[in-house]
Amino acid sequence: MPVKTIIEPFRIKSVEPIRHTTREERERLLREASYNLFLLKADDVLIDLLTDSGTGAMSTHQWAGIMEGDESYAGSKSFDHFKASIQEITGFKHVMPTHQGRAAERILFQTMCKKGDIVPNNTHFDTTRANTEFTGA
Repeated sequence: MPVKTIIEPFRIKSVEPIRHTTREERERLLREASYNLFLLKADDVLIDLLTDSGTGAMSTHQWAGIMEGDESYAGSKSFDHFKASIQEITGFKHVMPTHQGRAAERILFQTMCKKGDIVPNNTHFDTTRANTEFTGA
């Protein structure tokens, strides 16, 4: 019977060493943090299931974009390219870049939700719930 190997359809361009902890150390760290995951130091977390931020390898095009990006504070060609791409995909006239999904979510919820609105979900992510409750929805 031939061996069927499934490989990732990409090459990893960067690796970062991580610190392995023992079960005993993890249990101690959790107790010391009163079981509040936000009080743990990132270096003490081997696998972060609290967030999906930064969990994937970047493509060669993404790395190139960083190297070629125009980081001017205003009027950058990088923003113009970003804005045109978003407008092409969504058809929206206005584009407001944010540094992170939770920041975008806060703007969205404050714009779209009001007291008494219902925002259905199986279970909200912690910031989603906070943004919903803050608006009174």
